[in-house]
Amino acid sequence: MGHNHNHSHVPDNKKGLMIALLITSGITVLEFFGGLLTNSLALLSDAGHMLSDIGSLALSLVAMWFAARPPSPRKTYGFYRFEILAALLNGLLLFVIAGFISYEAYKRFFEPPTVSSGTMMLIATIGLLANMTSAFILTKKSDTKENVNVRSAYLHIISDALGAVGAIVAGIVMYFFGWYVADPIISVVVSLLILKSAWGVVSSSFHILMEGTPITIDMEKVKQTLQSIEGVKDVHDLHVWTITSGLDSLSCHLLIDDTKDSQDILKQSIQRIEEEFHILHTTIQVEKSDLQHADLRV
Repeated sequence: MGHNHNHSHVPDNKKGLMIALLITSGITVLEFFGGLLTNSLALLSDAGHMLSDIGSLALSLVAMWFAARPPSPRKTYGFYRFEILAALLNGLLLFVIAGFISYEAYKRFFEPPTVSSGTMMLIATIGLLANMTSAFILTKKSDTKENVNVRSAYLHIISDALGAVGAIVAGIVMYFFGWYVADPIISVVVSLLILKSAWGVVSSSFHILMEGTPITIDMEKVKQTLQSIEGVKDVHDLHVWTITSGLDSLSCHLLIDDTKDSQDILKQSIQRIEEEFHILHTTIQVEKSDLQHADLRV
């Protein structure tokens, strides 16, 4: 009843990402061939930067598709982790692209080749407009605040726009002053932007794959929260880790007072973890004094 009435206000992450992916892909091809045609490394480096965005947008979509696949007896978490693996590979690819651009820029510093700056500016402007359109569509159609995936794609597109602005500035300098060294200078700036986003992607993916504690979670606070429940004497073997972005898990052992009701304490624990830390996937083992297990390795 009234279901379709406000359907348009629900963020459609898939649709927003898909449109942004198509626009970005088109502009990447334009900037790549435009860079070759005009002999502009700044355009080529911006195309390289956009390639990273295609990677992140495609990853977000693939992750959504994989996440929808059901878990199997051999993969009980389903395919959620695929997104993290792919993000790691994407990040490593960015390092390679940034390396190529920097090497080419180094060669060009000494003998800057002539660049068709007029055409270059035109292509960079089209690129900038396309980026702005993608960003606008994502904010309108998708959930750029809550969804980590969509948010990272959005940030990628914004930093892309900076690359296009850089290429336009280089074009203006070359057009009016014939100062062709502006092209390799701007391309190095863009490759530094690529490295910055690459480092962010690689380090966060690596942290997740190493079962690191989610950045948003303070372990000491989790422990205190559980210990503050009446009847809980000790909290041990506490682990919090990320399965995929936005999906965290917690496991722990609680030693409780022999006179207390274990189901009641378990219920309180689950509620508090959900309310305070937004972790829905909890595995809590409740123990009384007669259970003595060996010290655990991790």
